[in-house]
Amino acid sequence: MNLYAKDRTILSVLLFVVVLMCNASSSSSASEAITIKPRHLSLLKSALQRPSGEQSELWRPMTDQGWSPCLDLGNSPSLPDKTEGYIQVFLDGGLNQQRMGICDAVAVAKILNATLVIPYLEVNPVWQDSSSFVNIFDVDHFINSLKDDIRVVRELPEDLSWSTREYYSTAVRETRVKTAPVHASAKWYRENVSPVLQSYGIAAISPFSHRLSFDHLPAEIQRLRCKVNFQALRFVPHITSLGDALVSRLRNPLWRSRKDRKNVDHLGDMANSHSRQEPGKFAVLHLRFDKDMAAHSACDFGGGKAEKLALAKYRQMIWQGRVLNSQFTDEELRSQGRCPLTPEEMGLLLAAFGFDNNTRLYLASHKVYGGEARISALRQVFPRMEDKRSLASSEERARIKGKASLLAALDYYVSMHSDIFISASPGNMHNALVGHRTFENLKTIRPNMALIGQLFLNKNITWVDFQQALGEGHVNRQGQIRLRKPKQSIYTYPAPDCMCHV
Repeated sequence: MNLYAKDRTILSVLLFVVVLMCNASSSSSASEAITIKPRHLSLLKSALQRPSGEQSELWRPMTDQGWSPCLDLGNSPSLPDKTEGYIQVFLDGGLNQQRMGICDAVAVAKILNATLVIPYLEVNPVWQDSSSFVNIFDVDHFINSLKDDIRVVRELPEDLSWSTREYYSTAVRETRVKTAPVHASAKWYRENVSPVLQSYGIAAISPFSHRLSFDHLPAEIQRLRCKVNFQALRFVPHITSLGDALVSRLRNPLWRSRKDRKNVDHLGDMANSHSRQEPGKFAVLHLRFDKDMAAHSACDFGGGKAEKLALAKYRQMIWQGRVLNSQFTDEELRSQGRCPLTPEEMGLLLAAFGFDNNTRLYLASHKVYGGEARISALRQVFPRMEDKRSLASSEERARIKGKASLLAALDYYVSMHSDIFISASPGNMHNALVGHRTFENLKTIRPNMALIGQLFLNKNITWVDFQQALGEGHVNRQGQIRLRKPKQSIYTYPAPDCMCHV
């Protein structure tokens, strides 16, 4: 590289930092005057200088690993003529925690020979989304898919219609089961819930999240859980149709005509389902970096004293300061892989893996703490990055606007149709997609959080050493089958319970 080119690159990096700081001051509230600056300026400079031309093996699909989906329940007996009663469950958490709860509810209904009432989804206190099961999932498909396994009803019969969420919130009720232990056994349900069903014809289980063991269950129950997760739970048509449109636009970036550009809020180059161009490839980056996660991690994200104070105040307000990570230093947390990766760090990570600046990258994210200022470094490294707002018109997004569960459902759908998926931190969305993509044998990069944390702590590391260490640390973390171990989730590790070795 000649001297002029070097000076020009240095100037562009410095200009980028100035713009980033301006964005930070404009996007922060008056009460949180947080300045967001790049934390890894040397690596960022190298990432911006990286040559174009991606490694062909990077996009190569997974080869046959000798495992295939295996959900055939064999010669299962037909459903009994009569059930023991009705099971209700009330599910808290976000979309993917609720998704796992739905699968467990079906399994419990099967264990007890009960009829399952379509699960009730609690309003998440963080996202404040009141979307119900029928707003998110195709309920007809759900019921029809499971018709040979359990009975499912949309609502209770008239004589039991008194059993509602409000009914259980006002007093202690004999039909409510609230003592289910975390990861309870099938035996526990038979001994504690069956008597309630026999006495009253109904049992309402709340809380229910994570209330069924992953171990010591019959093979047919394990496979039924996977059948629910991977086949019965299908999103409502308006989510799948919008998801198909986004996937088409990501794969065909030259589609949009000039007259269509006005329908999108920002970032042109949309896709055209009628394009004759060969469909391109795209990767999805799931980035959960909201204030809730940033505060709970107790990590330092480079926003200075103002950000530290803001996150400490939030921890006190939400958890009364009782956050386990608070007892460790930032260096200890990062070296243990306990800090979520920032957008800047994810940009550096992807660039080091070999993704160049022509990569079509879809950002699956809800609200990023710090706003556009926090995302600016990632966008600089990947200028063709897209998201829901850039790919869909305001009219297309009208039915999902402000609804966190539907936004997450759309991201989930697009992620399942991507060539490569990577997440910035472990969590329910990460775990759900790792499991689902493993089931479908799709390439999924699982970041080695401890290694990455240690590399970013080394302020003197060169770009070459950074690339080499990341490459060596992720050789077997790109979608290879990992067999489930005791206590691990069947929804994250579907083999061998729900996959057959062929």
